Amino acid sequence: MASPSLPLDKHSSRIREMFARVAHRYDLLNHLLSGSVDRLWRRRAARSLARTLPEGARVLDLCCGTGDQAEALRRRGFDVVAADFCMPMLALAQPKFARGERRRPRPVNADALALPMADGEFDGATVSFGLRNVADLDVALAEIARVLRPGGEVAILEFTVPVWQPMRGFYLFYFRHLLPRIGHWVSGDASAYTYLPESVLEFPQREGFVASLARAGLESGRFESLSGGILCLYRARRRA
Repeated sequence: MASPSLPLDKHSSRIREMFARVAHRYDLLNHLLSGSVDRLWRRRAARSLARTLPEGARVLDLCCGTGDQAEALRRRGFDVVAADFCMPMLALAQPKFARGERRRPRPVNADALALPMADGEFDGATVSFGLRNVADLDVALAEIARVLRPGGEVAILEFTVPVWQPMRGFYLFYFRHLLPRIGHWVSGDASAYTYLPESVLEFPQREGFVASLARAGLESGRFESLSGGILCLYRARRRA
């Protein structure tokens, strides 16, 4: 969820290095900056997918980071493949996966722009707070659609800017002024956590992102605003 500092140069190697640099503080900052509500958001995404996919369905958690979303999916009984292109993140995810007794998520080092998976391999896919960091959103969405079976389901969590005041004003003040300072204090990186607000503002919002999903062949797109509009849960399915 939390994203470190960088001018909006989203070249894969730069983004990978950025996350590797802050991996050791990633979970702490996610929970601190969200007041630990990020755990509830991830459970909400897993629960939403469980309404349309059966237990044991094969699900890809893309841009899995340190594995919290994959764990939420595992607890719903899914067969999870957790993919990320940052090895230090995957290394932190593996102890979490080892704690589970059933259907442990399988970590895979993979780039969202060129997934090493077969066409139609998965029944479902999730991405939590990761798509705004990819260099080419359309390519990443096309890859998700490719590895889903026809009719396969996708659930995506991503930050949005609230529409109504005063929530919008408070949110933008927090993102632009407080969050970077807290991130700097906790991570020890002077340049950290100024990238997140800029990446959120640049990312397509609500109906705009639903249109991006449709262009990739992910249809029946809809979104649900959560926590006062600071993020959305998007749902869609691969064209049959």
